[in-house]
Amino acid sequence: MTRLEVPRPATFVSLTGFMGVGKSRIGRELARALLLHFIDLDRYIERRTGLSIPDVFRHLGEEAFRRMEKEAVRELIAKDFLVLSLGGGTFVDPENRALLLARGPVVALWASPKTILERATRRPGERPLLQVENPLERIRTLLEAREAIYREAHVHVSTDGRRVEEVVEEILEKLWSHAEAKRP
Repeated sequence: MTRLEVPRPATFVSLTGFMGVGKSRIGRELARALLLHFIDLDRYIERRTGLSIPDVFRHLGEEAFRRMEKEAVRELIAKDFLVLSLGGGTFVDPENRALLLARGPVVALWASPKTILERATRRPGERPLLQVENPLERIRTLLEAREAIYREAHVHVSTDGRRVEEVVEEILEKLWSHAEAKRP
């Protein structure tokens, strides 16, 4: 049986950006639009470990989580026909970043610190990095530290005050432009 050839700008796309920018929700819809599979890296790690991400942080520590994350990235970049939603810190690791940038287009999603705080605190206790006295300041500090790294992505799209469909449409347009620019 031959695989149906579907016109698409890429067969592997990863989404990066800070927590709360919409990577999971937008990733699901982007995968649907591209007729690709969708994997949320955090959910993938949870299924493999049997622990929630907050429990991994609480019981095993961030270092153990980052090792699991790195192992999962190496495994998943071998797949095809996939939209991969990364955790907020996944792309910060230089090895992960190099592998993902070489594998396929990386899309960075952006939102303001206030928007991130609003979205990230909808389910209290799920964001271990925000369990601090001033979460908005923590977001600003981490965003500032990560901005140059997220800027290495191939495509950049803001999610502030926008519908998912609108964001997905912009990503698709930019992915097609990226694919065209790479053609010899």
